[in-house]
Amino acid sequence: MKQNLLLGISAMSGLAALTGCGPQAQKEQTVDLKRPNVIFIYSDDLGIGDLSCYGATKISTPNIDSLANQGLLFTNAYATSATSTPSRYGMLTGTYPWRKENTGIAPGNSELIIDTTCVTLADMFHEAGYRTAAVGKWHLGLGPVGGTNFNGLIKPNTQSIGFDYEFIIPATVDRVPCVFVENGRVAGLDPSDPITVSYDHKVGDWPTGKENPELVKLKPSQGHNNTIINGIPRIGWMTGGKSALWNDEEIADVITAKAKNFICESADTTFFLYMGTQDIHVPRIPHPRFAGKSGLGTRGDVILQLDWTIGEIMHTLDSLGIADNTLFIFTSDNGPVIDDGYQDQAREMLNGHTPMGIYRGGKYSLYEAGTRIPFIVRWPARITNPGKQEGLFSQIDVFASMAEILGVPLQDGVAFDSHARAKELLGEDQADREYVVEQNLDNTLAIIKDGWKYFEPSDKRKYETWTKTELGHSPKPQLYNLKEDPSEKNDVADKYPEKVKELAALLKEVVGN
Repeated sequence: MKQNLLLGISAMSGLAALTGCGPQAQKEQTVDLKRPNVIFIYSDDLGIGDLSCYGATKISTPNIDSLANQGLLFTNAYATSATSTPSRYGMLTGTYPWRKENTGIAPGNSELIIDTTCVTLADMFHEAGYRTAAVGKWHLGLGPVGGTNFNGLIKPNTQSIGFDYEFIIPATVDRVPCVFVENGRVAGLDPSDPITVSYDHKVGDWPTGKENPELVKLKPSQGHNNTIINGIPRIGWMTGGKSALWNDEEIADVITAKAKNFICESADTTFFLYMGTQDIHVPRIPHPRFAGKSGLGTRGDVILQLDWTIGEIMHTLDSLGIADNTLFIFTSDNGPVIDDGYQDQAREMLNGHTPMGIYRGGKYSLYEAGTRIPFIVRWPARITNPGKQEGLFSQIDVFASMAEILGVPLQDGVAFDSHARAKELLGEDQADREYVVEQNLDNTLAIIKDGWKYFEPSDKRKYETWTKTELGHSPKPQLYNLKEDPSEKNDVADKYPEKVKELAALLKEVVGN
């Protein structure tokens, strides 16, 4: 049973009647600055240099730019981690992922990583009377310890941790199983064709990229040579569930439609939508509407597709007349990566585009490009002076900040590492967070405070094997002055030993809490 760790919340007497998206659905909305609708969208592997509102010149993202122009564009915001699973865990629980084992990159058949007794962001909204949904990429596991059975009711699922509705990709699009899960069941599954999934050994007789390279339409550059689905070899092996397999070109359309339907059905109540896009993660398979349109190869094309997704959500809010009282957050789970496993010519087609911006590293890395991410907030009813938010901010604080906006007190132990910073989230204060902690692929940590960034010493590998990305490891502590050297070119640890000592002690204190 879920522990009662939320205080002062009484469930609403019931949800209002649900309506469709037709013309009759639009209404004059009563603005309630304590109870906005909330949409949180995680893009996948999107860099701070991938958007024209952040200065990209080789690609245009007009819908995301419009979102930024109507709200706040954060210039100093961070994900907790340089990979997907831990960032999502941290945001939804308000607790640093490195405090819990098994929060690394999850296989597609992982058990649910978030303990069902943990109070999540979705729980907080749900108990406050919101209708809640998780749509799109999940990558936090499903089912019990020991692995997921995809052939019946999958429990626990996202409904076990506060979501009323789910339509999710279990892991990532480059991992099996390549199916959608809706409210605990694989969507469209034929019971006579059961699914088997393994990350240890081949199952069934479906061809693999390693054994049947002649069947592959998108060749791997490294790894990604197991079961072939839709001509694309994946990580992991599966067989069965043919009627339920997704079409890669249509994933964005499908999950966007599901998100829009949820918004339409919830227009007469308050709602929280957590949406994870598959874009711009590999394999990058744009819909034909976007294929070849960016001039930057398929990586650029799926950025256009992502921008379309954001536009569709914005247009839905406008059509329902509920945009003014909807708090819309758009961000990325970690920094960008160029070649992440497939020969999609992403590097060759950059054409001067710089996904990392001026920053060092990228996805997987402790350097800035690993966790310094785009972060945009729009809430027209409350954010009346759009512009830039330059204060130091972390995604870990979304949980407590949303509770502060709703007036929901949190008991000790809930969202343990999350700080209530509603004024900073809404641009009413430009103050810095006291510190920000970053985590790389190998769980090495860095801490930022007052423009100084300290890396804890580590004897681990210097590069991520496949992408050749610098991970930030060194047997000696590192120190960078981000105000003078945002690209982290000059390690000044030897020059400022007292600052190294100070930040090492602070990091030790944070970790020890």
